[in-house]
This record gives sequence, structure tokens and C-alpha cells, in this order.
Amino acid sequence: MKTEDMVEIVLDKRLINLNLNVLALQLENTEYEPEQFPGLVYKLEQPPATFLLFSNGKLVCTGTKNKQQLEDSMVQLNKSIKDALKQNK
Repeated sequence: MKTEDMVEIVLDKRLINLNLNVLALQLENTEYEPEQFPGLVYKLEQPPATFLLFSNGKLVCTGTKNKQQLEDSMVQLNKSIKDALKQNK
């Protein structure tokens, strides 16, 4: 992936204040130790991607091999977060 393809992405204006504690409990394949690191690590198996999610809505995605995998993983992340937040209501 080229440097110009790397972007900072804000998930959705409604999700700017992410509750990482809730996401850590609701989502599978997460690691969250706020005393050690302020971000939640969320791993997808297919497409292979690892996200660092921060409470302000910013994220880092690594592990994708091409733009299509990145887009697919972002769609899956968005759906997973929305589902997790709905379950918490």
C-alpha cells in the first residue's frame, strides 16, 4: 500500500465518542487495557485486518494487502460496532 493511500478515518459522526469498555465486552477478538494503552485492539480474521480504535473515533488499520481488503474490513468494522452498540442499549 502506498503512503498516499493511508488516511485517517473517522468512523461516523454519531460514533465520535466510542465507549471502548462496551466494545471490548461486546466484540470478540479484542484486547483493551486502558492503563497500558488508550486504544482497543480489534482483530478481524476475514479479511485479515487489525484495528486500533480510540475513544475519539479515530482508528488505525493494519494487515490488509490491498485497497479492496481495506474497504471490506471497514464495512465489517462499521457493522460490528453498530451491532455492539445496539446490543448495549
